[in-house]
Amino acid sequence: MKNPDALIRRWLEAALDNYLQDLAALVNRDCGTAYKQGVDEVADWVEARMRELGTIVERREESVYGDILLARWPGQGSGRVLLSGHMDTVYPIGTAALRPMHASPDDPDHLLGPGITDMKSGLLSGIYAIAALRALGLDRWEEVALICNSEEEVGSPVSRPWLVELAGQYDAALVLEAGRANGDVVTGRKGGGHWRIIVEGKAAHAGVEPEKGANAIIQLAHHALALDAINGTIPGATVVVGTTKGGEVPNMVPPHAEMTVDTRALDPVGLEALDEAVRAALTSTEGRVPGTRTIIEGGIDKGTMPRTEANLRLFAIARESAAAQGFTIGEQVSGGTSDGNFLATGGIPVLDGLGPVGGLDHSPDEYLRRETVVPRTAMLAGLIYRLSNGNGE
Repeated sequence: MKNPDALIRRWLEAALDNYLQDLAALVNRDCGTAYKQGVDEVADWVEARMRELGTIVERREESVYGDILLARWPGQGSGRVLLSGHMDTVYPIGTAALRPMHASPDDPDHLLGPGITDMKSGLLSGIYAIAALRALGLDRWEEVALICNSEEEVGSPVSRPWLVELAGQYDAALVLEAGRANGDVVTGRKGGGHWRIIVEGKAAHAGVEPEKGANAIIQLAHHALALDAINGTIPGATVVVGTTKGGEVPNMVPPHAEMTVDTRALDPVGLEALDEAVRAALTSTEGRVPGTRTIIEGGIDKGTMPRTEANLRLFAIARESAAAQGFTIGEQVSGGTSDGNFLATGGIPVLDGLGPVGGLDHSPDEYLRRETVVPRTAMLAGLIYRLSNGNGE
């Protein structure tokens, strides 16, 4: 076949208007993680679209979160590729009506809307890439699958085991999170976890007999300073005290205080060292205020997506596919996490950030660059093609 990359590009250019209509249909729908009805409505839409592409969809019903979808397209070629996306957003009910998808008045290519980049556009790019390859007869894989989960924004608590299980069944995983603002894809991600540090003290009158109290806030401050001091001691690791609260009224020695702490590291060795350092810091400062007690909750719960040689080989193939579409891409390691972390835990090579380019996720200014939709989706389709037996053409 002559120049499959050009065929893919032309097919996607012709489908762009439909893509944008579909994008609006998804963005203009409330689907925050906690709003099961809304996420399930997105799942209904995605399931119907995937069935139109000639596959059987497995739908795992969930009681708390939205349902999870897995579609598989078997073929007669070689290569087993897993695509991963999510259907939930971080936005509360009412946001879609308040800020539906629209173009900036100053730039028609600057599209805005809740979840437009994180990650309705990437989810659609996965669907459209598969549609293009099937329509053009380029679906020469052994199997391509797309998993769409419903609770990625809260750490994928119910879909995580399924992601790890699926990782063992495929040769490569492609995560449909947005490309970085400069177009880079992601070859590695930090892992980490969240902690809740609670200090119980003793109340007393702040003016009459403060010495009879045990100030929980002061004890918490000792912990916070010790945790902050970990920064710079473990390569690539970060510790951030994110929230604090404590006390009841100004004239009382505070009997309670707590904080949340975000911890991240680049690799499994760093994660282990970070876990030990956090626990040592808390132990060494416990009891600085006599009469207080410290309770530790949470911890390291998300493994890293290391920047492996296998991931870099995937990047080299993606770069070749991008070049065939007339643009270049770079790669980077991200401090943020995604479902790519869980897939990597399952031992599969992972490439992330393959969706269209956008940014300012989780904010009223979340945006998508319209002009990146066709070339990035064509790159993704070309990557899938090359991971099957397409390189042999």
